[in-house]
Amino acid sequence: MNAQVPAPTLSPDQADAWDALAETFGAAGIDIIAEELHPPQEGKGRVMAIIGKAGSGKTLMLSQITKALLETGVELISPDYEGRRRKDRRSVAILAPTNKAAFVLRMRGVPATTIHRILYTPVYDPEYEKIAEWLTGTGDRPVIEGLSDTALDRAKAFYDQNASIPGALATAGLRGSDFIRGWKRREDGLDVGLIDEASMLDEKQFEDLREIFPVLVLFGDPAQLAPVGQSGEMVFDKLAPAQRLMLNRVHRQADDSPILDLAHALADDRLRFDDFESMIRAAARKDDRVVWAERVESDLMARSPVLVWRNATRIRLIHAFRTAFGAPGDALLPGEPLVCDGLELPVKHRKKRIDLEARGLIKGAQVVYLGPGRKPGFSRLHVIGAEDPRLSAASIVKIEMPDEDEPFIPFAARMGAAFLHGAAVTIHKAQGSQWPEVQVFGPDIAAAAWSNRNEAGVPLWKRLAYVAITRAQERLYWVTKPRLARPSGPLTTDDLISTAPLSLDATEE
Repeated sequence: MNAQVPAPTLSPDQADAWDALAETFGAAGIDIIAEELHPPQEGKGRVMAIIGKAGSGKTLMLSQITKALLETGVELISPDYEGRRRKDRRSVAILAPTNKAAFVLRMRGVPATTIHRILYTPVYDPEYEKIAEWLTGTGDRPVIEGLSDTALDRAKAFYDQNASIPGALATAGLRGSDFIRGWKRREDGLDVGLIDEASMLDEKQFEDLREIFPVLVLFGDPAQLAPVGQSGEMVFDKLAPAQRLMLNRVHRQADDSPILDLAHALADDRLRFDDFESMIRAAARKDDRVVWAERVESDLMARSPVLVWRNATRIRLIHAFRTAFGAPGDALLPGEPLVCDGLELPVKHRKKRIDLEARGLIKGAQVVYLGPGRKPGFSRLHVIGAEDPRLSAASIVKIEMPDEDEPFIPFAARMGAAFLHGAAVTIHKAQGSQWPEVQVFGPDIAAAAWSNRNEAGVPLWKRLAYVAITRAQERLYWVTKPRLARPSGPLTTDDLISTAPLSLDATEE
């Protein structure tokens, strides 16, 4: 008999939060203590928030709550396929506002997806839906014209190992455009929604989620930057005290992280910017996970953008990056990073918008340009963090230039997905993302300190510094001068591995 892995020991604040959530789930008919399910209770929904700074154990709580719900028999909702709803089914979805935030959670073993992938559900071709029903145990083994028994066996073996319907169908030799006919806005409600990076939610997203989930649990960091236009207030700030469960103890210190030490030092009201930079320099002398950098590394910018406060800084760094790699003025090089700036599609193309958003091409998505598509104005793209990252879409690419009011547009479709360059991004846009190595442009943080601006009673420079440095998973570069290192080689796309075939047909019509 195998010894069971002991459950993590919860600190007092985590234990209190666990008890409050167990009570909330129990009132909704989900008893995670006795591992019993009961019919959902009619009545008003319930919103709870787990609030804590970096390292306080929010992800551990999210992981353990997910495990407890699944062990109780609650069904995990997959964004790829949803079978026919059963009367006795109770469901949970783990969501994040961005592809990258969901990807970070998946890398930590939490089966997360984006809010968009739950708002929209796939519509399967009826013939291939028979395969999905068979794989999920709700139908008999089908006979499909054009698919051999061997192909179906491969699909079954893949699904048993990975629990992915699209992956299983791809293993059988099908593409997404073969079996997914489109996407539709979700009509039926679910039961429990666990939302990470809740500090990024705006009021509209919050209301959309409340329509779907009677029980909503938000996981958020009060020290981050609030969404633009919300006056420094986050959606969980409006909840009653009993709904706000605070995690105060810092747990993620097993490796004595100097990056987290710097982040938590910002809570000291007496700390000035000059003192903080002295702390960074001292940390860099002791530990190579913090680097006091006198220049920006252009190689890192291709996959990990420099984090800045001011748009003027962002534009100058992007221009320097493109010049360093020899990018032509009238075209993009394969491997250049982009950021989706929205979908410029008229109302009559709502289906196309839903298709692109459901595939991960949402505002703020980080994308790598792979090359031109098969039609003029189309681009082949890799969406960082998306479950099916490869697609081709009509593109409007805008390259902003220093001291120019209008962006330069190397090429553009008449309508489609709009992109800005992604070699540098504002710290606001970086929220929800993490990278192994992160470069923070220190002169911009200094400018915010000199401005004496505050947000929700906290000096703006401290909020910016906190968000920026906590984006770094392994190494933080604090850049002190506006210099750019030469690239060590040309841009490449060899590092981008896709487990699914490139699907052109779904968007290149």
